[in-house]
Amino acid sequence: MNLSPPSPLLSVQHLSKTYQNGTGILTVLNDISFSLATGATCAIVGPSGSGKTTLLGLCAGLDRPTSGSVTLHGHALNFLSEDELAAVRNTSVGFVFQSFQLIPTLTALENVMVPVELRGDKQARALAVDLLHRVGLADRLHHYPIQLSGGEQQRVALARAFINQPRILFADEPTGNLDAETSEKVMRLLFDLNTGAGTALVLVTHDGELAQQTQRIIRLRGGMIVEDRDLPPVLGGKETGTRRTGEPENQQKDPRLPHSPILPFPDSGNPTRKTDG
Repeated sequence: MNLSPPSPLLSVQHLSKTYQNGTGILTVLNDISFSLATGATCAIVGPSGSGKTTLLGLCAGLDRPTSGSVTLHGHALNFLSEDELAAVRNTSVGFVFQSFQLIPTLTALENVMVPVELRGDKQARALAVDLLHRVGLADRLHHYPIQLSGGEQQRVALARAFINQPRILFADEPTGNLDAETSEKVMRLLFDLNTGAGTALVLVTHDGELAQQTQRIIRLRGGMIVEDRDLPPVLGGKETGTRRTGEPENQQKDPRLPHSPILPFPDSGNPTRKTDG
């Protein structure tokens, strides 16, 4: 029997993004192609100005490309209206911004509830409370962002990104504004979410240690992919080789945990405040 390989969760084909400036056309991304399977993890690395954040936004449907295509969970994003894009993001995408992007006039609990409240989910409050407990913020439910440390704000942002049980999480420099100890906590949470919920994870990072914990590293320079390599299915392990741009992915089953609607955050119990977040 000739079985076709499963369709990738994310497929990016010949993606380019240009902007018109005062002196001509600025090319930010040039002919980017790659795909990502369900539950896979990938780090996008490269120097500042190489197009990493722009690529992340295009993949998440936050912006539109100049040319090329993005297909996410079977949806060809290029052909969707703004309302249709918003619906795909609300059901399939989680996004964590470097600057957290919490709403300052809402409490931690209210910030986490926003995505599911927008679709009228009656369980919004219970889901948000559970997630905040799981990220260790059981005693910070009614605190406003200004009352939280950087690490606590980032954990609120992670809970918000996962409340709709997305198929894929995009994180832009998730540890970029955090100290070393808090960064380690956030890193653990990211991979707990990935392994427990079967959610694919795409990180933009300058943190080499964080990048090495993913299954794959894509390196950009000057808006182009200059390296695309697989890492072994062991955190912090030795790399296994380099994939040529556009070459099909290894379709081996991810050895991590199967999909589960329960996110295996460590039980927060009755946490006490830590000044480092």
